[in-house]
Amino acid sequence: MTSTSQRSSGADVGAVTWLGKNGRLAAVPTGRRARRRLPHLLVGVLLVVVCVGGALWWAASAHDRVSVLAIARPVNVGHVLELADVHQVEISVADGVATIPADQAGTVLGKPMATSLTAGALLTPGSLGPSTIPASGKAVVAVGLKTGQFPLELAPGAPVLVVVAASSSTTALPTVQGSGDGPTWPATVTGVARAENDQTTVISLQMPSGTAPTLARVPAGQVTLVMLAGGER
Repeated sequence: MTSTSQRSSGADVGAVTWLGKNGRLAAVPTGRRARRRLPHLLVGVLLVVVCVGGALWWAASAHDRVSVLAIARPVNVGHVLELADVHQVEISVADGVATIPADQAGTVLGKPMATSLTAGALLTPGSLGPSTIPASGKAVVAVGLKTGQFPLELAPGAPVLVVVAASSSTTALPTVQGSGDGPTWPATVTGVARAENDQTTVISLQMPSGTAPTLARVPAGQVTLVMLAGGER
């Protein structure tokens, strides 16, 4: 077999041609054609590095997750905790966050709730024991509301905004938060006694002790509750 180098207008510089058995010239790509393969190799290496890094990150994240107890359904203050009230969830716990490991479920069953919690809330050591409601400087007031005056999703532990419709008897009431014709106050739901047949539903609200008596004097039918996002006030 005979080899020869050939230059032409359509061939790459440095290409080598070989004379095959059939007498035809076959070009072997060298130089620039070979160098064109380098970017593809670099992309492949980069993909491998990204995949390995992602796998290591996922493994580290999964290692930091722990199984803890959370509330499976809304519970009110004073309720004796039952097995159906809790379930296991896996979370990444930050430093300083108090939780109860899932394998300690037997130690919390049969204990009273110190506060009201909504479904999905994490169970903490402070959630159990003697009632902490009302908290220091707070008072609990009950309001009777009809359908349409409060969200159907309302449950113990939910933060709300108490909105009082303006009337001749409420224009002199102080406005603690917000603006408008009537006063508004922040509060937290501590209990919900839902009525049957569209009758009045009694809702217990924890709010500053100086504001609770004022709300108690508001005539029935002038109060509406607006449920806020968790932690919003």
